[in-house]
Amino acid sequence: MTVVRRSAVALKRCVDAVVGSVALIALAPVLMGVALLVRWRIGSPVLFRQERPGLHGRPFQLVKFRTMTSARHADGRLLPDTVRLTPFGRWLRSTSLDELPELINVVRGDMSLVGPRPLLMAYLPLYSAEQARRHDVQPGITGLAQISGRASLTWDDRFKLDVWYVDHWSLWLDVKIMLRTLRTVLRREGVSSEGLAPLPGYDPDTQR
Repeated sequence: MTVVRRSAVALKRCVDAVVGSVALIALAPVLMGVALLVRWRIGSPVLFRQERPGLHGRPFQLVKFRTMTSARHADGRLLPDTVRLTPFGRWLRSTSLDELPELINVVRGDMSLVGPRPLLMAYLPLYSAEQARRHDVQPGITGLAQISGRASLTWDDRFKLDVWYVDHWSLWLDVKIMLRTLRTVLRREGVSSEGLAPLPGYDPDTQR
């Protein structure tokens, strides 16, 4: 990594920390309001935590607002996501409000504001060597794939965009993605990345 690249990465981290902290403070009333609604409509816990791959695939605890119930089969296995996802949870996802707690991950340094979305740890063995390059940068709350079709894209298309971002990353590109993200969220174009069908070869209902 060149000196210029290292300096840019350090600046990106500084921007993430400052903007993430300011956003957490400014959005505190919204976060509290959504938390109360989740507690009322879905129940406790309000936050959903799950291990996800970060930079170079190292695991971290992703934090989001809960959108699904904990309903289970008689044998104790969780019911499919489509059954546990409530109408209120679906609305949270469509507005991207469920993503707001990820600002905590940004401030901690687990994530960036912009970068490839962190998927499941179980997906790591399924990536090709080229696709795995999406982990050469920190995962983000939003990314190039999210403003380029979100769930309307195939997995292959999403990974190609993630790798393109890794190869062409710049602070100006991050700014453009953030601005387009605001437009995408306001228009509710598509749904969150977790709305996609599982990657081929991975069955979440048998590997939870």
